[in-house]
Amino acid sequence: MSPRSVRKPKPESSQPETSSRPLALLQWYDRHRRRLPWRAAPGEASDPYRVWLSEIMLQQTTVKAVGPYFEKFVARWPDVTALGRASLDDVLRMWAGLGYYSRARNLHACAVAVAREHGGVFPDTEEGLRALPGIGPYTAAAIAAIAFDRRTMPVDGNIERVVSRLFAVEDELPQAKPLIQKLAATLLADSRAGDSAQALMDLGASICTPKKPACSLCPLNEDCTARAQGSQETFPRKAPKKSGTLRRGAAFVITRGDELLVRSRPEKGLLGGMTEVPGSDWLAGQEDAAAKQQAPELKGLSRWQRKVGVVTHVFTHFPLELVVYTAQVEARTRAPEGMRWVLIATLADEALPNVMRKVIAHALDV
Repeated sequence: MSPRSVRKPKPESSQPETSSRPLALLQWYDRHRRRLPWRAAPGEASDPYRVWLSEIMLQQTTVKAVGPYFEKFVARWPDVTALGRASLDDVLRMWAGLGYYSRARNLHACAVAVAREHGGVFPDTEEGLRALPGIGPYTAAAIAAIAFDRRTMPVDGNIERVVSRLFAVEDELPQAKPLIQKLAATLLADSRAGDSAQALMDLGASICTPKKPACSLCPLNEDCTARAQGSQETFPRKAPKKSGTLRRGAAFVITRGDELLVRSRPEKGLLGGMTEVPGSDWLAGQEDAAAKQQAPELKGLSRWQRKVGVVTHVFTHFPLELVVYTAQVEARTRAPEGMRWVLIATLADEALPNVMRKVIAHALDV
């Protein structure tokens, strides 16, 4: 740890006992805990399946966005064995719109593994959980703490922010992660590890927010170094984000009466296994003419109509611009190999990623 990693604490006479922090957090949590569909009621044991499902869904997504998806999943697949028996296509369809689709593929693979290799029972240790598909260090710690009360502290974005402010961690993310992890562990109570973790998560979500934190309501406000400095909103320190290179391409929306031509993307890679309209490669600096040359060939199709404007979408590592072309073909026109016709009225049942929803809406003026 470098000398500048953490600001020096206030004089001992003005600082509460650090051992009181975990208790203060739990007392606050018992009064102000959020009601979430995957969270057990006070005094009830947590369901590992619901904890796992929510943690996978919440990766890089908001609680508000996840809620309806979580409810749909548990209504259709109430336990991990039921989810393991589902087809990947069904899981992708239910996941459509939630984004980061590799999570859905890992979710299904994990359910299959738990059902087949563990008799439908999740391992109750971090080590055992990390051996499962799609479960990394954070998710393993979260499930171990919340579902099995293992004494470990998972560190999500909310906890990262609370801890970096409480201790005024000067190191920039992501380099600061190991230090923040170590400091977060000091906030674990001797028991109720899961509640300690959820208390910090709730504190970050409702009080210690990215902008304008409600410090006067925080149970740790008298012990917060950043608050004492008046620099709360400058933490956590972050290195400037590097934006990826813009990629360009074309999308081809072809209708046959009330049907639309679609295909499935390769199982591996970006948006693996998802449904899309035919399109060109997505390349940096690609000219429109080169992208249009990659249009599918159908009997009787000789003219494309270019839609005004472009569809834009931002992936984790790059932004994308798609020019959209539309065309109509006669009834009984066969789909090219690897493609299929689907009723436009049933598109909601397809595993369409958000970028394809944008393309179709733009093309059909929906």
